[in-house]
Amino acid sequence: MNILVLCTGNSARSILLESIFNTHGAGRVRAYSAGSNPTGKVHPQSLALLAELGHDTSGARSKSWDEFAGAEAPEMNIVITVCASAAGETCPVWPGAPVRAHWGVEDPAAAEQPDWDAAFRTAYATLEKRAKALLALPFETMAPAELSQQLKRIGDIV
Repeated sequence: MNILVLCTGNSARSILLESIFNTHGAGRVRAYSAGSNPTGKVHPQSLALLAELGHDTSGARSKSWDEFAGAEAPEMNIVITVCASAAGETCPVWPGAPVRAHWGVEDPAAAEQPDWDAAFRTAYATLEKRAKALLALPFETMAPAELSQQLKRIGDIV
């Protein structure tokens, strides 16, 4: 199962969730992240926190969602937005008609530098809880309507 995580800048929340899925869902999912208006760089606190928690950050990069709309792109099964702006934007048409969900999280990159650590840890904890809730389900065998319902339920987890 391929999961695409979207945010506007693709520097913090989407990078965190991509890494969480790839670490905890190894063998079951392959996650990617992208942005509608990528910053072009991963937020340094995203990289610092992920490295501290044992995630491989070697492939982390801020990129446009256009990379995943072309014929050469992997077919996505699930597309998750993590910020309100990306959720409200008109997304490209994804090959394969993936199930879509919104798992909004406050933007830790909006915090002032002295508060980065707490803001990023809070975002990470919420995203990790949601990712683990999805990974606890037999989502590979769910019908799209059931998967959509479960993704919405998980997105309501605080």
